Amino acid sequence: MAIKARNTRSVQFTMASMSDLVFLLLIFFMLTSTLIAPSAIKLLLPSSDSRTMAPQTVTVYIDADRQMYLEENLVDIDGLHSGLLVALEGHTDGAVVLRSDQSVPVQYVVNVIDVVERINSSYRVQHKVILATQPR
Repeated sequence: MAIKARNTRSVQFTMASMSDLVFLLLIFFMLTSTLIAPSAIKLLLPSSDSRTMAPQTVTVYIDADRQMYLEENLVDIDGLHSGLLVALEGHTDGAVVLRSDQSVPVQYVVNVIDVVERINSSYRVQHKVILATQPR
């Protein structure tokens, strides 16, 4: 006569609770990462009351040491011209957002505007330069 145990233990492990936990962590990190605006270049933007918003195509930074960055890549004025040509390729009315430190002389801002205007006149496009400011 074969004796069977009434209370047999199951050796299976369900992954349902573990996958729920992983999905909750994934959603948490996705939500918190969108709230952080990464900016590796430290700037003190000038302040303004205007609230003009435009879709940006490319961003140019000028820091307090008067170094120019095209999308966080250090460039000189010639590198800015060639980099903008590549970044604005395929756009006829792109927007170049200029984020300049408030201590930078105006001539550096004018140099960036001149580069964009040279591209506009050479390729018959209408790219705009938008100076980024911080709200007061």
